[in-house]
Amino acid sequence: MARSKRYKELKTQVDSKKTYSPEEAIELVKKTATTKFDSSVEVHVRLGIDPKKGEQMVRGTTTLPHGTGKTKKVAVFTTSPDKEKEAKDAGADLIGGEELVSQIVSTGKCDFDIAVATPDMMPKMAKAAKVLGPKGLMPSPKNDTVTAKVKETVAALKKGKVAFKNDDTANVHQVIGKASFASAQLVENFSALMDALRRAKPSSSKGTYLISVTLTSTMGPAVKVQL
Repeated sequence: MARSKRYKELKTQVDSKKTYSPEEAIELVKKTATTKFDSSVEVHVRLGIDPKKGEQMVRGTTTLPHGTGKTKKVAVFTTSPDKEKEAKDAGADLIGGEELVSQIVSTGKCDFDIAVATPDMMPKMAKAAKVLGPKGLMPSPKNDTVTAKVKETVAALKKGKVAFKNDDTANVHQVIGKASFASAQLVENFSALMDALRRAKPSSSKGTYLISVTLTSTMGPAVKVQL
């Protein structure tokens, strides 16, 4: 892949053989985030797991103290008037029951970033699995999005709660903020994510669990972080 002149110039500011402390890495990522828009800051973690083994799947949730810089659009699926009110009070962007499921099935579209469902809705949600599943939007008890605690869940998601899981290549990718964030805010968000990843270590994973950690901004060079 051909890299732009801008990228090559930025890359000269990063020593590819060196691993930096989280504080140094974040300073470098901010310095090399020179896009015209406010770049996202991303963490890429290589894990010592076998992604083909179900019991070694790494997944979890954590609340980033300063959010990601992007407010998530939250949809709540419920048939209970009480839960609808909870969802509305907590700031849900879209609330509905079976009619919302039918609308997703018929249009193949979903205008939200995350879906929360009450447990009684899950059998009805199955109809929309073909649309929601490939987009990673199907509610799941594993990331706390199938719950009766609608108000608390929506409020936490709006504040910066994120769900992470490894991909097929044993890597986890997560946005931890924007380049415009203060360095201290990004360091705190980074620490919260790393703590959650350590807690999510599968008991069957042997050997080195956290193999490498890299920080990058949108279209910026990668910076290796000390573990």
